[in-house]
Amino acid sequence: MRTIAFISLLVTFISCKQENKSLTAQQIVDKTIENAGGDRYQTAKIEFTFRNVRYSSSRNNGLYEFTKTATDSLGETYDVLTNNAFERYVNSTKLILHDSVATKYSNALNSVHYFVQLPFGLNDAAVNKKLVGETELTDKEYYKLQVTFTEDGGGSDHEDEYIYWIEKNDFTIDYFAYKFYSGKGGIRFRKAFNPRVINGVRFVDYKNYKLDDWKNVDLQHVDTLYTAGKLQLLSEIITEDISVSENKTIN
Repeated sequence: MRTIAFISLLVTFISCKQENKSLTAQQIVDKTIENAGGDRYQTAKIEFTFRNVRYSSSRNNGLYEFTKTATDSLGETYDVLTNNAFERYVNSTKLILHDSVATKYSNALNSVHYFVQLPFGLNDAAVNKKLVGETELTDKEYYKLQVTFTEDGGGSDHEDEYIYWIEKNDFTIDYFAYKFYSGKGGIRFRKAFNPRVINGVRFVDYKNYKLDDWKNVDLQHVDTLYTAGKLQLLSEIITEDISVSENKTIN
């Protein structure tokens, strides 16, 4: 009986390993999103504080509203981004913005929500996903997933490239790196820490690393530079005062 039980357990283990090895990029992302909150994202209102600024996002099956509320010596600035438009208010007065300025503010607001709610955004229509390998990092096995963006729908930073290291058993994004070209450009490598689940949605904070001599570096190999101690810690990205509730405002 012990032999039969052992064989059964071994077959189950091998089957699970084979299933994971044969997963496509899309299946990996789907499992990662499901692990982090799944359908909970679709109708959630998520509020949080980042760098002393209050943010909120409300979704309802494709409709969304992202906001940012900042207060300084001049008063309150309130930004709101929906499927249709971006608007900025200062002390409750709506500003008339040039298109290029509105796009800049809109992209900045969207970026904060995108990173805080990873991996949810990895199934956006403009995202191209490719499984580029598997690797071991800090004694764990990872899928290495490349993400690029189409020009149509990918925003002004559609040329940016991302690599996500997704843990093969738990389907968590423990690390990701990106190469960007806005401003002076650069590479950033982020290590997740402080994972927590709040009302069914998983959140993490990040240690944010930089690489000065980056232009000739293949983004897929930044993890080897990290393990070799070649990256510099730039900052910690901390999300605070998080709340998750059922959205009841967008319809």
